[in-house]
Amino acid sequence: MKDYTIVVPDHNVLSCVCGTNDSNLRLIEEHLGVPVFTKGNELSVEDEDPLIRQKFQFIVDRIIDEVAAGGKNGEDIVVSVLNTHKKPKAEEAVIMIPGGLKRVYARTQHQAEYINLLQTKDMVFCTGSAGSGKTFLAVAEALSLILSHKKSKLIITRPVVEAGENLGFLPGDLEQKIDPYMRPLKDAMESVLPVETVKRLFEAGIIETAPLAYMRGRTLNNAVVILDEAQNATIPQMKMFLTRMGDNSKVFVTGDPTQIDLPHKTPSGLMHSIQILYKIEDIGFMELTAEDVVRNYLVKQIVKAYENEKQY
Repeated sequence: MKDYTIVVPDHNVLSCVCGTNDSNLRLIEEHLGVPVFTKGNELSVEDEDPLIRQKFQFIVDRIIDEVAAGGKNGEDIVVSVLNTHKKPKAEEAVIMIPGGLKRVYARTQHQAEYINLLQTKDMVFCTGSAGSGKTFLAVAEALSLILSHKKSKLIITRPVVEAGENLGFLPGDLEQKIDPYMRPLKDAMESVLPVETVKRLFEAGIIETAPLAYMRGRTLNNAVVILDEAQNATIPQMKMFLTRMGDNSKVFVTGDPTQIDLPHKTPSGLMHSIQILYKIEDIGFMELTAEDVVRNYLVKQIVKAYENEKQY
């Protein structure tokens, strides 16, 4: 039987894969169900099953990317990588962005399932707390689609109602008025693409941002459309937005039900749409939780505390 061998020239990566006293190697072996051998800077599995080899290659590639991105704790990296492989399709949970700064991987099993929905459904609703990846992953998949020329345009919109603000009271033209609302989405883009590339896409009109109210009357063909902060859309606004979907388009809707800024007693269009559309099989629904928060460790603890406090 011929071994399948991967050469790992980077000592930091090799150390991460193996772990203290080969503890990480044992985790990988348990996950694959076959022994993993080391010799110098080589890692090998003695198995001819192409699926085992594919998973082995993916795990090593993912660890290389995590170390390159600044990951320090080898055990945390390996556990994170293996946790995204609990279900059969989880090993495919990666977003490749042509010309991107990095590949985007799921960091939790729920994120892996979310990526799968983004890549297989034309309409996806995702709810989740701050830092769970709901918007970041939608933006990454949208960039992948337009830069691989599968879609011709990315349109990003938000209801502009945060904290009772009104565009009319902000200085500047429309673009300057809405920039503070769209800044988090631009930050997400610039974390996976060179800043100049993002700027060029905006200047060419390939990426467009607009308040939700400006979507009325449009039909969006061959496009990816993201509605972010959808918990702040009213029921009529949500109906208007969802019916803008045109031919060969994808629609991603994201929101946090715990941060609704609508006037008192005004129901959220996001929650209403999920309640009436959940039986449509061709629409994907995903709920991310505190366990999916991938920001600073304290953010996860804060989100959990609020989830556990019944009054919130």
